Amino acid sequence: MTRLEEKLAALAAAGETITYGALARELGLRIGDLTAALETLMEADAAQGRPFRAALCAARLSPDSLPAQGFFAKATALGRPAPDPAAFTASERAHLRTSAQ
Repeated sequence: MTRLEEKLAALAAAGETITYGALARELGLRIGDLTAALETLMEADAAQGRPFRAALCAARLSPDSLPAQGFFAKATALGRPAPDPAAFTASERAHLRTSAQ
């Protein structure tokens, strides 16, 4: 398990989220590298029928702590569109927390 996966697992277990910037700083990554790693995790999650671990990330300026628009674009590209971003994110996060327990 990578440091990114470990951090996301810990966040899921605690029912917490983190901004992309804070996660990148904590892992010593540039935002572009973090985004690429998150998209790779989304591909793996989709292939295995799991909730998207990247849903635990929140855009810094999102008033509802939602992920960035790129998250929803990638979800749609992977066959899991989110017509209601807030409901989709809440569902993904709930499934992640339940599976972490």
